[in-house]
Amino acid sequence: MNVAVVGATGAVGETIVRVLRERKIPVERLGLFASHARNGVLETSTEALRPFETVFFAGSDEASSEFVPPILERGGVVIDNSSTYRMRADVPLIVPEINAQAIQSQHRLFPVGNCTAIILCVALAPVRDTAGLRSVNVATYQAISGAGRAALEEFDAGEGAFVRNVVPKVGDFGDDGYSGEETKVRDETRKILDLPGLPLYATTVRVPVRTAHSEAVFFETERETSAEQLAAALERAPGVVFHRSGIVTPRDVEGTDDVHIARLRSAGDDKRHFQMWVVGDQLRKGAATNAVQILELLIARGMRASPFDLRPAGAPQGPSTGSG
Repeated sequence: MNVAVVGATGAVGETIVRVLRERKIPVERLGLFASHARNGVLETSTEALRPFETVFFAGSDEASSEFVPPILERGGVVIDNSSTYRMRADVPLIVPEINAQAIQSQHRLFPVGNCTAIILCVALAPVRDTAGLRSVNVATYQAISGAGRAALEEFDAGEGAFVRNVVPKVGDFGDDGYSGEETKVRDETRKILDLPGLPLYATTVRVPVRTAHSEAVFFETERETSAEQLAAALERAPGVVFHRSGIVTPRDVEGTDDVHIARLRSAGDDKRHFQMWVVGDQLRKGAATNAVQILELLIARGMRASPFDLRPAGAPQGPSTGSG
């Protein structure tokens, strides 16, 4: 299987390459691409991507808009970490622990959801399955890595707008007063959980933390339940580490793939209103690991790119690019 990563010099792209190797994905040829060629990474172009059956995108919306359609037209598979195609009605928004069954044989385009929404959905899906969900309110504490490599490098150097500060603005504000991130969390959570009418309100905040997002989640269930019943469901849930006591912090989960949940509690004697604290690594489960898990699902189901000519037009197959 020939695999390419577009945006390979960014934080998410580098993490995708690392996770592919960690999880021993059977890659015969790995091509690394970015907006400019450097140090073994090639400049992205439609022709340069032609030899690759599966292409991960970890760059800008503009790159996905330009380069994804030709790959799909020739029968390739795209796993796209940009927001470009997430809300298209004809493509699934897959979080493997939750909705792997949404993948159908005709699908070739797999957007990867918003990192905050993915982490939130892994925590909420067991609640939905146990007692239903009537409403959700969430306040997020989002890592610097979500703002990109430049912001992360500034943070590591002790510089930039996010050092020793908390900024309640992730994305531009819309006319309704909600930021772009808050709108993504609402819309994508509804799509992933298959609850299109779910009342969900988010306040997203950037905090001085490297790579793990935290979320304070307040939710109402459809049916009466108990904290113990929900705890049992969370303990059984794939991809979840549930803490019955104590706390968990972003530093505790950096570099890991599970979503950690602590401080689950009810609102007094109320049997429908609950709160919990959720933490997950933004670069891994929130982006790169989820993307690679989608490829694992496709391999397990025998779903590969459609047969097509791997040779660049008018030329024999060239030498291997990138590393791997």
